[in-house]
Amino acid sequence: MAIKITEECINCGACEPECPNNAIYEGGREWRFSDGTSLKGMVTTSSGKTYKADEPQEPVSYDVYYIVTDKCTECVGFHEEPQCAAVCPVDCCVPDEDHVESKEQLMAKKEFLHLD
Repeated sequence: MAIKITEECINCGACEPECPNNAIYEGGREWRFSDGTSLKGMVTTSSGKTYKADEPQEPVSYDVYYIVTDKCTECVGFHEEPQCAAVCPVDCCVPDEDHVESKEQLMAKKEFLHLD
């Protein structure tokens, strides 16, 4: 399951540099699939949507930091636990019950994001 950042976020930014997939962005900031990944050209996600990897996408939140679900692997393949949750001083990085994924799905997403 992906991680989400709740409205309790104090915008400290501690989580952003910890994400190995560059899936965390400051509120109001556009994001790209190519940010921090090896993705280039046209990208089709596991949900079947197609994007240009370098094309800016609409921010998920304008008020607080947010996590892009299609880039979040819960740190599977990198760390034992989600690093955003480990460093968050107010415990607002929590499992996203709307995006439940198995360890196998998360590993496949990690391999998709980092083709190296």
